[in-house]
Amino acid sequence: MEQLVEFAGNHLILSGAFVALLAALIYTTVASQLSSLKELSTHDATLLMNKEDAYILDIRPSADFKKGHILGSKQLKAELVTKADFSSLENQKNKPIIVVCAMGMSAKRTASQLQKAGFENVSVLKGGINAWQGANLPINK
Repeated sequence: MEQLVEFAGNHLILSGAFVALLAALIYTTVASQLSSLKELSTHDATLLMNKEDAYILDIRPSADFKKGHILGSKQLKAELVTKADFSSLENQKNKPIIVVCAMGMSAKRTASQLQKAGFENVSVLKGGINAWQGANLPINK
């Protein structure tokens, strides 16, 4: 224990970085556990698509969407996402919605906005379209 204290005293920057990274890891783990937002694996997403006819909402830019997207997915333009304008989705309120982006990070923000707008059954594809392609699932071009 004395060596650990001595190391921390001699290497303040390394020790501070370690504490900061540890705190960030704990925060993200706890925040994801307490969040009402569900992250779906590719397997869970396909089950939801097949059994409950989930609506797939792709929020990637148009150029990326045209290069390849999940079969049956619809794109929501970036301007509408930024404004949180989901009026075009009002008829999908009762369906499960899976939000998809490139890596699964920006989809969380959009999914949270959807929940605030009154959409109850909103999920995020964990890993985004990259995880979908990594699992060799079908892409429409």
